[in-house]
Amino acid sequence: MTSAQDPRLAELNARVKQDLEYLNFPPANWSKPVGTEAGQAVCDAVIIGGGMCGLVAWLALTRAGIRNLRIVDRAQKGAEGPWVTYARMETLRSPKNLLGPALGMASLTFRAWYTALFGVAAWEELFRIPRPMWMDYLNWYRDVLSVPVENGIDVTRVIPRDDGLLELEIAGGERPSIITRKLVMATGRDGLGEPAIPDFVAPLTRLKTWGHSADMIDFAALKGKRVVVIGVGASAVDNAAEALEAGAGEVRLLARRKSMPTINKLMGIGSYGVTAGFPKIEPAWRWRLMDYATKQQTPAPHNSTLRVSRHPNAYFHFDCGIRSMREEDGEVVITTNKGRIFRTDFVILGTGFNVDPLARPELAPFQDRIACWEDRYTPPEGEENAPLGRFPWLEEDFSFTEKEPGTAPWLKDIHCFNYGSSMSLGKVSGDIPAISEGALWLARGVSASLFIRDIDHHWQELLAYEKPELDGSEWTDADAVREQKTA
Repeated sequence: MTSAQDPRLAELNARVKQDLEYLNFPPANWSKPVGTEAGQAVCDAVIIGGGMCGLVAWLALTRAGIRNLRIVDRAQKGAEGPWVTYARMETLRSPKNLLGPALGMASLTFRAWYTALFGVAAWEELFRIPRPMWMDYLNWYRDVLSVPVENGIDVTRVIPRDDGLLELEIAGGERPSIITRKLVMATGRDGLGEPAIPDFVAPLTRLKTWGHSADMIDFAALKGKRVVVIGVGASAVDNAAEALEAGAGEVRLLARRKSMPTINKLMGIGSYGVTAGFPKIEPAWRWRLMDYATKQQTPAPHNSTLRVSRHPNAYFHFDCGIRSMREEDGEVVITTNKGRIFRTDFVILGTGFNVDPLARPELAPFQDRIACWEDRYTPPEGEENAPLGRFPWLEEDFSFTEKEPGTAPWLKDIHCFNYGSSMSLGKVSGDIPAISEGALWLARGVSASLFIRDIDHHWQELLAYEKPELDGSEWTDADAVREQKTA
């Protein structure tokens, strides 16, 4: 693990600071000062989440001149996001040369950080970015930019106020609330939903006989045990590998599909055109693209799959949809839809996450008023996809919209800068490739909204502005001089 104080980074740190200075960073705050009637301080924006999305959102908003800003995360410093908690891949899927959260600054890229530490030759030899190293990079990014993340702050409820502001309840009310005009939910892959838990595990005891890939599983306790992993996607394969490397007696991966998915379909149209154009195309095309991609399923990475298959006690089973699971005589008995029986000691669900505003307790006061895709769009026959229908229907600034106009006007001030935005805006607020583009859209949208709301204030500022550019010594009035001469 490295830090911004590593002497190898001194030159790069100085370069970052110079680049920021050349970009006139940070600009002056331009937004209207706001307070409550009781004199409480009011933020222009609060970002929930101090991981990759939150950090780049903070930089984009700050560069836009929104300085009355807070960024909070419930995790402790260095544990934000999934990278050193429940993510278990050896390396990132994304190519090493993607720009990620650099926001157009070459000195903020992973490549700049890596080569400063290890040299150009090491960069050329690097295949993929090791997962823990990505967290090291984000820690450096946070430190070199002096991002003021407030760790240990858990926002448990968002409460719309009568004065048009948002009150953020902290730790169930055990700590003072935060009042804000805008809220950015930079809460990651599960930031607008919850882990997908199939009904068939209901008879089992969680963490005793089963766990989800997002759980803190005790892999050491699986040494010598039989393990079944449900799924063959990236998270399933990564968790299978962890169990095998911890000494599991056998690991069996059960997939509903009849064969292993092998093609990452969305790579076929990966381009800036997709990023820029996705929010602009009609809903039918957005739905068609996402429906096709999800039904094809993204395969696990090549190296991750080999990480499993190199173990002789790893087994892939296909056409194994699950009919039931039960505990019997100290083991889990799994019956597939075709009647096949598997017996195991522990089950890991590699079943991913659902997106559903109704699953977010912090939005409980109004979660049923949020418009979702199923409220705005009915797909044609053959493209039915219930999970996609639960994605929120967002504006281009990532803000929620009302299911029924006029019933929840505050939703325009809550911005879904996480995976939940992908149906409306594309993958610009969760994945590495286009995260900077998404942050720029967010900053533009939040800035426009605040300016428009305060147009009367800015009009008065314009009228009151009296700072002279000229003091009268810069010109001569020719007519006045002529009159003096003829007087």
